[in-house]
Amino acid sequence: MDLTALLLSRLQFAFTISFHIIFPAFTIGLAAWLTVLEAMHLATGRPVYRLIFEFWLKTFGVAFGFGVVSGIVMGFQFGTNWEVMARETGPIQGVLLSYETFVAFFLEASFFGILLFGRSRVSPWFYLFSTAMVALGTTFSSFWIMVNNSWMQVPVGYVIENGTFIPDDWSKILFSPVVWVRFPHMLLAS
Repeated sequence: MDLTALLLSRLQFAFTISFHIIFPAFTIGLAAWLTVLEAMHLATGRPVYRLIFEFWLKTFGVAFGFGVVSGIVMGFQFGTNWEVMARETGPIQGVLLSYETFVAFFLEASFFGILLFGRSRVSPWFYLFSTAMVALGTTFSSFWIMVNNSWMQVPVGYVIENGTFIPDDWSKILFSPVVWVRFPHMLLAS
């Protein structure tokens, strides 16, 4: 086997994505579980739900951190290992990844701060709301990533102008039948 730069880039990305996917998949499901636990604690007042919540919150925090760090590495790899692909598909993939970052991740991360540091500073109902917003953020995040990944696998809704993929129908990109098979699968698997 000849260790070319291309092969090494592919191996590096394969390792990174294999490591990364563990953490988002885990945190998507765990955020929903934390919301259920917090709701059960508020509804019943039973301290066992809060105890379980606090245990899983720490685990969520570690997994969230690993997911963020490995996701940043992946972003750099898109730009360095696949610079031509990034340039040619940027008008579509750049937008989708920006939505994932600026809409979903910031929603998730903002309310995650309240989960970590705000229990004694906010009302119990707002704390539950914050927990639900973290779960919603992880869901939105997975949606935008699934749209992007589905578009890479089955590109639709674009035209090619001067070698660049330009979106011509965002509804085809967002509502591709491939997305609506893969996105629910990701949520249920999580």
